[in-house]
Amino acid sequence: MTPNAASASPAPSRRSFLASTAVAAAAVAGGMPLLTACGGGQEGRKEGATSGKAAQKILPAFVTSGVVAPDIPAKNGSAAGFTKAIAMDRLKTSVPKKLGSGGTLKIMAPLWGTPPDNGNPYYRAMNAAIGVETTWQNQDGNTYDEKLGAVLASSDIPDVVVVPGWNLNGRIPSAVNAKFADLGPYLSGDRVKDYPNLAAVPTDAWQRAIFGGRLRAIPMPASYVTNIAPFYRKDVFDKKGWRLPRSTDEFLAWAKEATDAKGGVWACSDMKWTAFNAFGVLNGSDKALWWNLKDGKLINRIETEEYLEALEWARKLFAAGVVHPDDKAGKTANPANARFTAGKLLVYNQDLSDWFGKTSEQRTQNSDFEMAAMDIFTHDGGDPLLWAVQPANIFTFVSKKASERQIKDFLAIANFCASPYGTKEWLLTNYGVQSTDFDLKKGVPTKTTKGVNEVVGAFDYTGDPAAFVAHPDLPDVTRGMVEWQQRMGAFTRKSSFYGLTVTEPSRWANLADDFEQMEDDVVRGRKKVTDVQQAVSDWKKRGGDDLRDWYRKLLDETGSAK
Repeated sequence: MTPNAASASPAPSRRSFLASTAVAAAAVAGGMPLLTACGGGQEGRKEGATSGKAAQKILPAFVTSGVVAPDIPAKNGSAAGFTKAIAMDRLKTSVPKKLGSGGTLKIMAPLWGTPPDNGNPYYRAMNAAIGVETTWQNQDGNTYDEKLGAVLASSDIPDVVVVPGWNLNGRIPSAVNAKFADLGPYLSGDRVKDYPNLAAVPTDAWQRAIFGGRLRAIPMPASYVTNIAPFYRKDVFDKKGWRLPRSTDEFLAWAKEATDAKGGVWACSDMKWTAFNAFGVLNGSDKALWWNLKDGKLINRIETEEYLEALEWARKLFAAGVVHPDDKAGKTANPANARFTAGKLLVYNQDLSDWFGKTSEQRTQNSDFEMAAMDIFTHDGGDPLLWAVQPANIFTFVSKKASERQIKDFLAIANFCASPYGTKEWLLTNYGVQSTDFDLKKGVPTKTTKGVNEVVGAFDYTGDPAAFVAHPDLPDVTRGMVEWQQRMGAFTRKSSFYGLTVTEPSRWANLADDFEQMEDDVVRGRKKVTDVQQAVSDWKKRGGDDLRDWYRKLLDETGSAK
């Protein structure tokens, strides 16, 4: 079951969110190692790191959910896939009795849009089904980091707080250790079996939820396969008889042939993200993933030849005039996916979820429209070398001041919201009340205007099942998305700090902040690759080599989570 295009929300929900490409640095005061996935301070005070064995004592047991079987099982790190709608009378039940005690909770979460009234029918229905009275303190998602920092610096912290991974910067990581409760006594080991839907959350995601040596959060599980796909206009490719490129040279040759500047058609947008994958560059929004142990030495991606080669190839595309001019000018009013659907652009790279979003939008306007994702081509035409992204990047915490009753009530909410696709609980969490928040169209729930405005940015942040894709109204897209992940997952490796939440010392936290802008300047021809080499040399002198030693000590003392 899935919303149609008209009901799609602009907010990054727990169901649709895939890791942001924005760099999310994490920093705390002090310079001693602090590994928050498998170690760190006792209650955020003791520095250092525990061993991998200690993490095993913290992690919840894993019990596979057998409530609803997917049409396409997960494979090679992919999400699972559901291509068929499930009739209302065939929906399963995953929470047979209320786990909430009837208590109250105040929950703060980001929201992109207008906050709904706390007494709306959706909130009331969820509260009644779970047995907990919630009051939502929705905050502007665009400035959430500022609000979050101010709240955590105060003594007035809501009972429950949602923290996106990209907001784990400045003093927020240390506040996480100091201000939020340890959920281990309720979830570690077999204790999680009291909450069966949470027990079905993959272990890799739980590992990311260990902060300061304690299990402090409910994580949002995600596929670890790269979420950035090079999309192409399959309808145009088929009409022109173009063959999909297998190498970066083939892509450039095709791009020159396909570009018709006079006709207002360009081959591609800025392809930097795909370039990193094509050349096997360490990738991901988490800076810890930029480090990897190779031949006994810990290296950062900015030190590798592959990094420079990827930037040089992306620069060649701009220099050849095959990139849409709006990309060079940095215009955001006309995004690449809009130019793509308008036929002004034939290839762009973006989050995999765009496949459904743009297809569902265009099916009502242009029946001939068809898009697909290219398999990652490479610099030499061989198999790609891809690097895993983090298996969770949104976290929900409980205040350390919360009572045991409040913690259990929160876990009741999380367990309900982590119900799998094909259950009554999942339908209520994601679509609200039938005939009020959604109607059925050809057996598929479709949000009403009220549902679009109210069933968003709340309960969908507090719990989530293992990653899945379910678009039964577009089964071909569902299958395409999952099978693309499966094919790319076969070539995906996990770097040394995969699955770990690492908090860097504050004195080095902003060390690499200028590189993203420099990358964009290089590919657009405003700077040279030699400027990057000089910046890397400066980075080493300003603390890069010291940071390497810090990471190496961390790795030697705690081991990898791979």
